[in-house]
Amino acid sequence: MSEASRQGERAPTGLISSLANPTRFLQLSGRILPWLIALAITVTVAGLVLGFLAPEDYQQGTTVRIMYIHVPFAWLSMLCYTVMACSALGTLIWRHPLADVALRAAAPIGAVFTALALATGSIWGKPMWGTWWVWDARLTSVFVLFLMYLGLIALNRALDDPGRAARVVAVLTLVGFVNIPIIKFSVEWWNTLHQGASVFRMDGPTVDPSMLVPLLVSATGFSLLFFALHLAAMRVEIWRRRVAAMRRVAARRAGG
Repeated sequence: MSEASRQGERAPTGLISSLANPTRFLQLSGRILPWLIALAITVTVAGLVLGFLAPEDYQQGTTVRIMYIHVPFAWLSMLCYTVMACSALGTLIWRHPLADVALRAAAPIGAVFTALALATGSIWGKPMWGTWWVWDARLTSVFVLFLMYLGLIALNRALDDPGRAARVVAVLTLVGFVNIPIIKFSVEWWNTLHQGASVFRMDGPTVDPSMLVPLLVSATGFSLLFFALHLAAMRVEIWRRRVAAMRRVAARRAGG
């Protein structure tokens, strides 16, 4: 193999290692984060304003407006866990330096979005179904997702060895990912109170454009907000680990 070929093979690895460097990540994210936060707030406010100005539903009336926050929360509860599952693969397979940081930072955000999805869904369900809660497949699987988030957060904090904690949490995260398709397809697989998919369908959305546009804008804004929060949380986690490492070094020096 020629020297040029060997250099060509090393180049992508070197680039990935460079981008995975925590110091460079802090530098890059520090420049991106303020712009991302500003964009997220702008788009989210625009989506909420459009949702407030959108027409009422002929059956649900003004109650339908909660859709513009409930649906994004529900989407993001699953998106966040998907990000965690990808991070778990990065931890177990590629040993990516920031994979465990991304997984640990995403878990509390996902728990909050899932709790908000459950709360707004209950508020929406009360006037529509006549009850705050029913144990149908969709609600139950989302509640299980919330418990999974809490369990992974607790487990991460309970294990003292960071390396062991990263591996155990990554494995359990991947095992728990089976719940995501259950949430997604529960309304097709079982008889539930929830309606089927109305936006992402093979034959096109069934939502009227006057409601679909505000919903998509709101979902985009909340998605940008999630990525901004995730970047910020990753930065905090990196600094937390650096402080912990410095404390361990200082303790060893003091003991020596």
